[in-house]
Amino acid sequence: MSDLFNTRFNEVSEEFEKLVTQKNSPEDHAGNGIFTRYKNPVVTAAHAPLEWRFDMDAERNPFFMERFGINAAFNAGAMKWNDKYILSVRVEGYDRKSFFAIAESPNGIDNFRFWEKPVVIPQIEGNPDTNVYDMRLIQHEDGYIYGIFCTERKDPNAPKGDTSMAIANAGIVRTKNLVDWERLPDLISNTGQQRNVVLHPEFVNGKYALYTRPQDGFIDVGAGGGIGLGYVADMTNPVVENEEIIYGKAYHTVYELKNGLGPAPIKTEKGWLHLAHGVRNTAAGLRYVLYLFMTDLNELGKVIYKPAGYFMAPENEERVGDVSNVLFSNGWIADEDGKVFIYYASSDTRMHVAVSSIEQLTDYCINTAEDRLTSSESVKTIIEIVDNNMVSK
Repeated sequence: MSDLFNTRFNEVSEEFEKLVTQKNSPEDHAGNGIFTRYKNPVVTAAHAPLEWRFDMDAERNPFFMERFGINAAFNAGAMKWNDKYILSVRVEGYDRKSFFAIAESPNGIDNFRFWEKPVVIPQIEGNPDTNVYDMRLIQHEDGYIYGIFCTERKDPNAPKGDTSMAIANAGIVRTKNLVDWERLPDLISNTGQQRNVVLHPEFVNGKYALYTRPQDGFIDVGAGGGIGLGYVADMTNPVVENEEIIYGKAYHTVYELKNGLGPAPIKTEKGWLHLAHGVRNTAAGLRYVLYLFMTDLNELGKVIYKPAGYFMAPENEERVGDVSNVLFSNGWIADEDGKVFIYYASSDTRMHVAVSSIEQLTDYCINTAEDRLTSSESVKTIIEIVDNNMVSK
């Protein structure tokens, strides 16, 4: 074993351990009272195990070079499992292909470590996934943990020489141990391409409820867009029925261009709490933010509270990355004590955590004014707050 190999191995190993064992802490400023961001990203490309990236044999790799580069770690599903905080992370290699890997933490805010090997997703015979990403983890009352993810394949109708046209759909797997995954058929929907599909955690009249985001093309929303709700009788034959938009796009809002659900909703005494992403176009490109809303406990398609604007938007270094000015979340965890861990990715590059509570998020949804859709109405909202404060003096 060469001195260079030993030196490099020791340096890289030391840096890795320092990163994954780094303590995290809340940001120093008082914040908005709705949630608290934590200072450090919780998972990055550098958290990928050294055994994935380096050949550990000195004869085969005398310079201790990376043999498989990891570009990003982002858009993670989340759940509590065996008292650990689990993320199903979208890991992207230098080769642009994404895959899923499980990372776990003892406390939900730091010390995330990936499991030994990435998740193996069984392939559909004759129609393999070209790329997979953005898995939602849902513990359903039927006893399975479902992973609903986006599967991307080249569009067979693309013109000759066009290597960019793609078709997106919802891939479905299920497991009982997060190791052995059963592949089910891809979602069958008559409303266009599907990139953000979320399974409701409870049966609805004996059926599976799914939140969808139909759009006409892989990039262009077209006539589609908005958060849909449909029902599937059997997940082994996942045909969506009665699919309707329950939260549509709206002009000059943070979800003007498109919007879709993030993780599965959290059940509260006041209603189902939803975290979603909204997209608008700007001179600098698309801007992705997160917003909240609530639906009725018994009528899932009935939106009962929809606070105006975004709940969370990229700040500071979160603005910069492979796809800048983007926040995206497809995972959160509600603990038994009411604390909520919100896992979000910034700029398609890294994972962060913010912490809130069921009580805070419910209060935010119920008591924040809706978007009245014009500047003059926004001014009226502010004046109402000011007037109420004057009465309270």
